[in-house]
Amino acid sequence: MALENKLGITSSADLAREEERISKKKALKLFEKGVLNNLPSGKFSTLQAIHKYLFEDIYNFAGELRTINIAKGIFRFAPLMYLQSALENIDKMPQSNFDEIVEKYVEMNIAHPFREGNGRSTRIWLDHILKNEIGKVVDWSKVDKEDYLLAMERSPIKDIEIKYLLKSALTDQVNSREVYMKGIDHSYYYEGYTTFKTEEL
Repeated sequence: MALENKLGITSSADLAREEERISKKKALKLFEKGVLNNLPSGKFSTLQAIHKYLFEDIYNFAGELRTINIAKGIFRFAPLMYLQSALENIDKMPQSNFDEIVEKYVEMNIAHPFREGNGRSTRIWLDHILKNEIGKVVDWSKVDKEDYLLAMERSPIKDIEIKYLLKSALTDQVNSREVYMKGIDHSYYYEGYTTFKTEEL
């Protein structure tokens, strides 16, 4: 079954294809209109704005905090009861150098504030911080997707792998549309989330 959506699509495969098409188009507009230029780096409010912009034509919950607990495999993202305080703490985390920025990115991934579309939104958010703080962005075409997914899965325990992968792919082409769009590539999506009702956790 597909997530409830504004498009009236009931097939999850059809929804995934349409979601990718629409969110990529919106991501390009986000870049070309310079929307991010007026938003503060490293704040959850900025991530919310990115998510809403990408998904407002697809989901009613675009830009809104999830109302269910979610997990990937055996890993459970931040429980609902702690989600708001987790986001407030992430806002306060330092971001003056590469290591601090990636640590903040890892914590936001653990928080996973939205029901769907966290990966795409958070990668744009990450590059926005990197661009503003150290004048670099990630060239995602240089990041192997399997290595990335495995590194992100392990990052809550040990973040050395994800730091190494991303640092090796840094570029100063911060205004390149091609580099920017690689972060929206469908191949980096997380798959296989399981939803849990709050009372089950």
